[in-house]
Amino acid sequence: MLVPIKITAQALNEIKNIMTSKNIPKEYALRVGIKGGGCGGVSFVLGFDQSREGDQQFSVGGLSVLVEKRHVMFLMGMQVDFHESNEARGFVFSNPDIPERHDK
Repeated sequence: MLVPIKITAQALNEIKNIMTSKNIPKEYALRVGIKGGGCGGVSFVLGFDQSREGDQQFSVGGLSVLVEKRHVMFLMGMQVDFHESNEARGFVFSNPDIPERHDK
């Protein structure tokens, strides 16, 4: 089965650190999804959860990843990365297959 998302090494490392430091149970997986809409489109979300009916399960870098079946098409080609700087730190979603728009 085709894995809809990529997770960078930095993001995988941070996710595994969170799972350890927050004592996330071993039977939980990383859930990747979307939160709807309005004018702004969709927001991408990460969390830890157990598998539910209708989920698709993938393995990315040895990490179990859950995606609701209805979210797969929105996540196709997405990359999850982790950035840390003096100003901010957090997970960043991007789609390397779609060129960035630079509106004036």
